[in-house]
Amino acid sequence: MNIRLLVDGDAEMYREVRLRALKNDPDSFGSTYEQEATRPLGNFIERIRHTRDQFTLGCFDDSDTLVGIVNFVRENRLKTAHKGNIYGMYIEPQLRGRGVGKALLLALIERATKECEGLEQIHLTVVSNNESAKRLYTTLGFEVYGVEPHALKFDGHYFDEDLMVLRLAISNETTLECSNSHVCGVV
Repeated sequence: MNIRLLVDGDAEMYREVRLRALKNDPDSFGSTYEQEATRPLGNFIERIRHTRDQFTLGCFDDSDTLVGIVNFVRENRLKTAHKGNIYGMYIEPQLRGRGVGKALLLALIERATKECEGLEQIHLTVVSNNESAKRLYTTLGFEVYGVEPHALKFDGHYFDEDLMVLRLAISNETTLECSNSHVCGVV
């Protein structure tokens, strides 16, 4: 497995995986296949374009096929710039439970803490009944701090979302470390 920053040239592969995610797990995302299938490739290029405060990581298998994606964006207002958000996480079904998601999230946390000076916490939302995803996030130190009832509505059904946060600690050297240091490999 190879995890790397996605670039403009990866947009078509990203689009294919994103659309598969929306088809395979429609209850897990705020968007729908129908909404995104008609969007031009330029929208996906913009979504994965790396800036100082946002990036997308991809996990590639040994045949260089994109099998996992995750997005990060830092808040851009003065009073919320200490926070970042994870969204659009997806691992192809045949690779779930094999550590791909964990590796992708650890790479995201490492990159975010290195690139985003002053970042203190990383947030995400997860559909409340997605036990495997919640287990993964908890293993990495994320904690539930609230539940949004009826956060999503799809095909007449409501889905609650758990709001989760990973608090990062600021060390004496002003570098950021995961507050759960044994999980994130920080001593």
